[in-house]
Amino acid sequence: MSGTSTDGIDIALCQFSLTNDVKLLRFESAAYDNSWRQKLQNAQNLNGLDLLLFQNEFTRYTAHVVVKFLKDMSDQPDFIGAHGHTIFHQPKNGLTFQMFNGALMAAETGITTVCDFRSTDVAYGGQGAPLVPIGDQLLYAEYVACVNIGGIANVSFDMQGRRVAFDIGPANLILNLLAAREGKLYDENGRMASAGRMIPSLAEELNMLLYYELPPPKSLGREWIENTLIPLVEKYNFATSDLLHTLTNHIASQIGKSLSGLTNTGKVLVTGGGAHNGFLVERMRTYTDLEIVIPEKELIDAKEAIVFALLGKLRLEGKTNTLSCVTGSRKDHSGGAVYLP
Repeated sequence: MSGTSTDGIDIALCQFSLTNDVKLLRFESAAYDNSWRQKLQNAQNLNGLDLLLFQNEFTRYTAHVVVKFLKDMSDQPDFIGAHGHTIFHQPKNGLTFQMFNGALMAAETGITTVCDFRSTDVAYGGQGAPLVPIGDQLLYAEYVACVNIGGIANVSFDMQGRRVAFDIGPANLILNLLAAREGKLYDENGRMASAGRMIPSLAEELNMLLYYELPPPKSLGREWIENTLIPLVEKYNFATSDLLHTLTNHIASQIGKSLSGLTNTGKVLVTGGGAHNGFLVERMRTYTDLEIVIPEKELIDAKEAIVFALLGKLRLEGKTNTLSCVTGSRKDHSGGAVYLP
């Protein structure tokens, strides 16, 4: 798994039972250096040929990381489930592109590779996202909701017998961009944000963004962050700490709002990089009466990679791995392209 926050490649080695119970055998996050981070963040500006060449470069690098991860194992995995790295996500235009060459990955590793999980859903008229909810439903059913706080925050829960899930709003992607103004990769534990002050007019404008009024299914991409959110934030010439304080509170409040239709009892599983942000978690707890559960570090970081392993397993079994009630596509289906070595 490589997310929009461009922090690294998450690799989870999973063992599944026939009933989809999962045991995490090993986890590693291979952090991107500054060169890789910059190349990934600039990839949307490449011309067609250079983007395809970069896709091969990225896939070879991912294969190298995977081979290194597996080097001490006597047995090879049955398959690799790879999300790739999202470069474009425009479901309204029938387009989503998770950069990854599955054929090259299978050839480089000698392991069957399942990838491109979102394209089938978009072809059926869906958002292509979020895909994690079926994993929430099958693997983490003891929680009333699951919230993932990555570059973009999303939520998943059962409502009246059907799964509901959607992208809540911006999260680490915008926070990391603001932290970069101070020469930092991210606002560690929300320290800068906690030292700042609220900018009421910015908070009001953020809450009035049209996206929040749209009903699910709905999803966000980097394009929305760049074209809508960043221009709004850049209108405010305030200290970085004040901007971070306001954005962090905004993210927390929108997460709370997304949970408002649920029972006021029960546990919410929170994972993704944002779960390490103590100030953000503290603010979340003020916006909901539900119990916010921050699991052990390994699950915080590994959960999305675990779910993409599950999606690959379901694809190879020909079973549904994408829910139309979540994405808005015309039917449930089994998405993903399979490449044999």
